[in-house]
Amino acid sequence: MTTLPESLLQGYASFKNSLNKTDKQHYKQLAREGQTPKIMVVACCDSRVSPETIFNTAPGEIFVVRNISNLIPPFEPDGQHHSTSAALEYGVRILKINHIVILGHENCGGITGVLNNTMNPIANSDFIGQWLDLLTPLSKELLADSSLTLSQKHTALEQLSLKQSLLNLRSFPWIKQLEEAKKLSLSAVWFAIEKSELWIWQEASKTFEKLARSA
Repeated sequence: MTTLPESLLQGYASFKNSLNKTDKQHYKQLAREGQTPKIMVVACCDSRVSPETIFNTAPGEIFVVRNISNLIPPFEPDGQHHSTSAALEYGVRILKINHIVILGHENCGGITGVLNNTMNPIANSDFIGQWLDLLTPLSKELLADSSLTLSQKHTALEQLSLKQSLLNLRSFPWIKQLEEAKKLSLSAVWFAIEKSELWIWQEASKTFEKLARSA
């Protein structure tokens, strides 16, 4: 008989045993009434960076889509399969969320692949290379900058990609329209894994600033 990994079975048992009366009622309500999140988070697939953990949210509180390197592609209604764009459309047009957060992070494997050119062997035959090609225009200038260390280039590209993803979000006409009508707000944040710090992009100063709040 096919079964789940033991760690998942144990985790599920712990989850079930920890549910109190309030938790059970919450799940019943979610099942009956559906989801009504107000916030959508676009995050990386990286197992170290969980939006629900970082923001300490309850089930049903945030609508999450995860992809390699938390990228937002530009608006391209070309009849092809667009998972992230479909999730954006569902979140904005169906769920009526009013805030989109793009969550990037330190030591992103996709960014490493772009800077080290390690994705080349699969770039022409599989999906990762084509997906990360979204970063090619940004990486070329960084790679040519001899004044930066590889580590500095890594962080710079992680944060540049967040800014580009904000621009790409605004290429979706229904997102742009809602933002201009002040019915939808957009944010980009960068999570430093080692120090558990959150840095937020500030449009006014054009910089990422560390969130000082700790409680």
